Amino acid sequence: MSGILTSTLAFIVAIAVLVAVHEFGHFWVARRLGIKVLRFSIGFGRPLWRRSGADGTEYWVSAIPLGGYVKMLDEREGNVAPEDLPRCFNSQPPSRRIAVLFAGPAFNFVFAVVAYWIMFVVGVPAMKPMIGAIEPGSTAEVAGLRSGDQIVAVGDAATRTMMDAQLQLLSAMVPSGMTTLELEGADGSRRVARIEYDGDNHALTEPGALFPGLGIGLWRPTIPAVIGQVMPEGTAAQAGLRDGDRVLSADGRPMADWNEWVEYVRARPGETVRLVVEREGASRALDLFIGAADDQGERVGRIGAAPQVSPELWDPVRTEQRYGPVGAVGEALAETWRMTALTVTMMGRMIVGQVSVKNISGPINIAQAAGFMAASGLADFLRFLAIVSISLGIINLLPIPLLDGGQIVYQCVEIAKGSPVSDRAQIIGQQVGIMLLLMLMTFAFYNDIVRLATG
Repeated sequence: MSGILTSTLAFIVAIAVLVAVHEFGHFWVARRLGIKVLRFSIGFGRPLWRRSGADGTEYWVSAIPLGGYVKMLDEREGNVAPEDLPRCFNSQPPSRRIAVLFAGPAFNFVFAVVAYWIMFVVGVPAMKPMIGAIEPGSTAEVAGLRSGDQIVAVGDAATRTMMDAQLQLLSAMVPSGMTTLELEGADGSRRVARIEYDGDNHALTEPGALFPGLGIGLWRPTIPAVIGQVMPEGTAAQAGLRDGDRVLSADGRPMADWNEWVEYVRARPGETVRLVVEREGASRALDLFIGAADDQGERVGRIGAAPQVSPELWDPVRTEQRYGPVGAVGEALAETWRMTALTVTMMGRMIVGQVSVKNISGPINIAQAAGFMAASGLADFLRFLAIVSISLGIINLLPIPLLDGGQIVYQCVEIAKGSPVSDRAQIIGQQVGIMLLLMLMTFAFYNDIVRLATG
């Protein structure tokens, strides 16, 4: 329940912030151009809070926190006093209307720059693009990748973090299925490897499928087979295992690390094994009954124990992106541009069928991500807000009626033909826009439900 509450609150905060930024863009530019704003609302529906400014503009916080709007004076929505006609939105030249419409998405991009700037000034913890286990016979093994290699660059693009490497590799592998990697080995030597995937490139674009599909495992530290926590209700506690015990062997088989111990236990549900553990410098033997549990339909062994993990184990792959206030400006601009270009590219490839539509996320998945990022810290939550803000800006610029992009298209048509788009054409466009948005929302909800069902 606490996780659901955290996700819900983080989602509401994220939507409220990003919608406020977007609508403030429309509001600010409209006011600067002399257009009369009647209402600025965060959310839809009945107002929970409201006040009126000295100029008569109403400011609302409404009950449904899934959007917002700026209502401007417009002759098409009611009678307007003669003295206010010059301040109507519809009486403005198309260039001014386009400026107001474009301002919302533009402010989303500006917000992303500011969020990235704060992140880079404060410092962003990240993981180096270090390769873990390589699956035998996989594309990665054929290409010559080795465990412990660090991905220095994908093609011509430098990769400083694991996120950089994953995003650049995904972009490079679609649609050609091949790219080059500059790698730095564990000994510091550098080499170039050419990676070619001979399977279905589309499958690599499904969420979480890229590295497994290529046979690349994420780097993990070698965790010693030392008990860090014994659960009171587990069979480990019943057998007399204690925190700090090092598992030396099981039925005579030595245990090199925690992963080997976990695999051994999972493969033996319902069995009793003879353990030798090291406790306070001395070896002790004891019998351990391995309990059983269901893991996605598979019966596996469980004993109710967790490893002893030292934070220093992750030092080889830890890094931090931190810059001074001036240097962070350039990095923030570059990161915003990079994420914008990548998002547009992937959306275009999704439309033509080169990228899986399973990447479309709805509010459930976004809420889960918001909760996870909020719990991870300010830097991660800011990164999440920046990425969603960029996506919101791009989506609103799509040439779909009801969105800012569709309305901008209407203004451009008016400039080209010398007269406004007919009311009938606008009504048809709105109907098409509603249908497209409903289809997109339905598909996004479907993806969310499938992700929940498949865990």
